[in-house]
Amino acid sequence: MATHSPQVQSLGSTLLERIGNTPLLRLEQLATNLPGVQLLAKAEWANPGGSVKDRAACSIVTAAMKQGKLGRGQHLLDATSGNTGIAYAMLGAAMGFPVTLCVPANVSPERKRILSAYGANVVWTDPNDGSDGAIRKARALAAADPEKYYYADQYGNNANWQAHYNGTANEIWKQTSGQLTHFIAGLGTSGTFVGTTRRLKELNPEIQCISMQPDSPFNGLEGLKHMATAIVPPIYDPSLADRDVEIETEAAYRMAKRLARTEGLLVGVSSGAAVAASLRVAEEEAAAGREAVIVTILPDSADKYLSERFWEEEQADA
Repeated sequence: MATHSPQVQSLGSTLLERIGNTPLLRLEQLATNLPGVQLLAKAEWANPGGSVKDRAACSIVTAAMKQGKLGRGQHLLDATSGNTGIAYAMLGAAMGFPVTLCVPANVSPERKRILSAYGANVVWTDPNDGSDGAIRKARALAAADPEKYYYADQYGNNANWQAHYNGTANEIWKQTSGQLTHFIAGLGTSGTFVGTTRRLKELNPEIQCISMQPDSPFNGLEGLKHMATAIVPPIYDPSLADRDVEIETEAAYRMAKRLARTEGLLVGVSSGAAVAASLRVAEEEAAAGREAVIVTILPDSADKYLSERFWEEEQADA
């Protein structure tokens, strides 16, 4: 009697297939008093590594392998504030390549534990230097031993924004049946905003694409950059934004708590900042009597931030 071997995919390919196609959620409570306005948000924690950074990491890794830049035994090296590093570590564990990450030492304890669980080699950098300090350390390691490391350079790697050009933007277009009027996303590496905006503008140049960043260089919005005072990512193109909105750390904290208590969504701090910016735009559109379909990105959930003190502090609603 003939037998057939089961068709089993490798874990690496299974993970890659699970990245993207995240749900688009309607923020109904926030928009209750905003007639004609829809507030929608991509739930990026649905990716297997728990964040939007799975998209960029997957794109960077697959491109490097296709181009022969990430060879057998080489370490993938990069600077990260956490989420991209987690995505790299997850992919490295599944696909069999070592990962070395330069990370500011003040990232949340949860991120530290996740990176350790995946077996990543982590070089902790001065927290006072933020992500820029991690970038400088990664560059130094790559220069000192170019044979050992493939420096992925998420801040300057075109595969980063291309992940969103080819994926995120088209998902949003399809999920809104092409009806979106505004797209809002935070600036970290800037890959999400740059890639998504480039594609959306091709699909409909009238879509208003709005970037969001912290209002000062000293802030609590982990993963986001204050571009005026930071090492500007080479992939960042400021000419793409129709407008830039600056968000205060406290406003992001308040919105994260508000989303938990009124929408039932436990999201991270950068997600709170993105929704705070989106609500400001929504209120402007409603006040002007214009209909709007506003889409933003929720980069991750709150599971990496629950040790933060702001959850227990009394704050007024955003």
